[in-house]
Amino acid sequence: MAHDHHDHDHGQEPPSDIALRVKALDAIVDHFEHKTGPRNGARVVARSWIDPAFRARLQADASAAVAEFGYTGSQGEHMRAVENTPAVHNLVVCTLCSCYPWPVLGLPPVWYKSSAYRARAVIDPRGVLAEFGTKLPDEVEIRVWDSTAELRYLVIPERPAGTEGLDETALAALVTRDGMVGTARV
Repeated sequence: MAHDHHDHDHGQEPPSDIALRVKALDAIVDHFEHKTGPRNGARVVARSWIDPAFRARLQADASAAVAEFGYTGSQGEHMRAVENTPAVHNLVVCTLCSCYPWPVLGLPPVWYKSSAYRARAVIDPRGVLAEFGTKLPDEVEIRVWDSTAELRYLVIPERPAGTEGLDETALAALVTRDGMVGTARV
């Protein structure tokens, strides 16, 4: 008795377009949740606080120093680190669109892309910072850095007082995305 093996299909149907789109979106979400984002930048900042040699490399060539962590790729190729001090506070904006260092900060927040932030950060940086709850003494100079497609900025916040005994992981937990954009202090 011969069986006709052509009566049924042993393979699976290819996934539907919707299933393929969902799978692609899941991969994108996973990428931004686990491979990019503010936790990456926080690790960079924490390392700069405890390792003077790394801090010097970060200030000399931020893209190369950040790449030491494996954080590279889209919108992270050309970065510059700017450091907050007791006398200087740095604030990052992209006045033309929303250029942002995705590998270390993840996707830009909605407010960063808003016309109001982009315009006011340049015109009234002290007022914008106050709206974020960051009130600086009048004697602190505020420097506004305009990101572009050719150069993106990462703010290295001041290391908080009293953290000398903390390790890199504990220090990284103190660093926020807003601190690395300059709208907050750590």
